[in-house]
Amino acid sequence: MELNHKIDKALLLVTVFLMAFVFGTTMAKNMMVNTYAESEDGVYEEQEEHFVTFYDDGNKLTVKTTASTVKDALDKAGYEISVGDKVEPAYDTKIDGNNFFINIYRARPAVVKVGVNERYIMTASSGARAIVEDAGFLVYDGDEIKISQSDNLLETGVATVYEVKRNGGRTMTVESEIPFTEKTVKDYSIAPGQKMVKQFGEVGLKVSNYEVLYVDGEEVSRELISENVVREPVERIVAVGASAIERRPLTAGMGVNIYTAKKSDGSAVERKETYYDLPMSVVMQNAARMCGVAPTYTVREDGAKIDADGFVLVAANLTKYPRCSTVETSLGPGKVYDTGGFAAVNSEQFDLATDWTNKDGR
Repeated sequence: MELNHKIDKALLLVTVFLMAFVFGTTMAKNMMVNTYAESEDGVYEEQEEHFVTFYDDGNKLTVKTTASTVKDALDKAGYEISVGDKVEPAYDTKIDGNNFFINIYRARPAVVKVGVNERYIMTASSGARAIVEDAGFLVYDGDEIKISQSDNLLETGVATVYEVKRNGGRTMTVESEIPFTEKTVKDYSIAPGQKMVKQFGEVGLKVSNYEVLYVDGEEVSRELISENVVREPVERIVAVGASAIERRPLTAGMGVNIYTAKKSDGSAVERKETYYDLPMSVVMQNAARMCGVAPTYTVREDGAKIDADGFVLVAANLTKYPRCSTVETSLGPGKVYDTGGFAAVNSEQFDLATDWTNKDGR
């Protein structure tokens, strides 16, 4: 009897242990549901949980969520956003930590009256001026906005009325941006073709005062009274990497340009540049067939002849610089499309196609 009692007691302990184990495993799995999500390839990936607080027109709700963006958090929390509602921050804002706040501003009906014009809108703005502007009306200096409740429930329902009072001529102040310009400079300290912003551009600000005349609440004329630049724009400066050889480009007056250039293997070579002025139509037709480029060329502002991609047309020794290859010249990047008798005498010489002699644009 005593032996059977001990056996029964042992079996009871084992049963209790197994039940506790199964219960604990089940609870652990249930707790993991909110912190793991299945990816597109079927692999479960851990998701970080955050505390997010919603402020919905005065109502506050804090939830723990795995949402990664504002829109995802709204969807997971079951919030419905109607037309005209405003949400801050923007829908695509990333939730990157605890104590994240989302504000929801609900749209309300409003009637805006300006003279004989009346518009019904749904708006989430709170200020009277902002609501009038939401309806598409301008608010001028000295305008009076009278606020009342709608007296026509059949047409507008329960809506707040914003009536703008305008009288004769008045002044209007308009702030406008002054766009900044952009300047490109050569920088010989960075790699050719690379770009670097040396100075960020900033828009300026201009304040203009107008005398405005209204008839029945509608603007019929506007006359500029004064204009004041509050902030000058700042020019944007972009540096473009240039080769050291571009410090001394070939010119028509120079005739011959001699400088030290770097070859593709890094070695130095003394380069001689000359120029010629001949029609390049046949050359470019051959280039189209052999190099797969457009068979056309144009004359650049400085007189260099360039292909459709902007490369200077170059004649060179085709053994050292095969046709269609890209080379560096003092007038910028070039492509070898031609050759000449000079190439047998000086295999490192480049002859650049220009319009410096005939000056006929071809």
